[in-house]
Amino acid sequence: MGGRVTISTHVLDAARGRPFAGIAVSLQRRDGTEVANAETNADGRITGWGEGLEAGVYRLVFDTAQAAPFFPEVVLTFDYSDPAQHYHVPLLLSPFAYSTYRGS
Repeated sequence: MGGRVTISTHVLDAARGRPFAGIAVSLQRRDGTEVANAETNADGRITGWGEGLEAGVYRLVFDTAQAAPFFPEVVLTFDYSDPAQHYHVPLLLSPFAYSTYRGS
């Protein structure tokens, strides 16, 4: 097993400037094996995932159908390569666009 890693996410309504609560998110290995799942809290956040994960490629699968019907699902794939670092992978969502970045 790898060292301690934490993964968090934050879903923001980019059109209205506020968090999206209640978005279901699945943390998966690249092959689709689910590692964890949760829903965003009132602040649009999920924190504390990933302790004990091995280095590798993971993805966050967001069920965005109710928030942005044009994008019923958003998948963000990222390379977790350093167990000493925290990985924050936010999603900025609007009706017809989305973006992401490596947060802190």
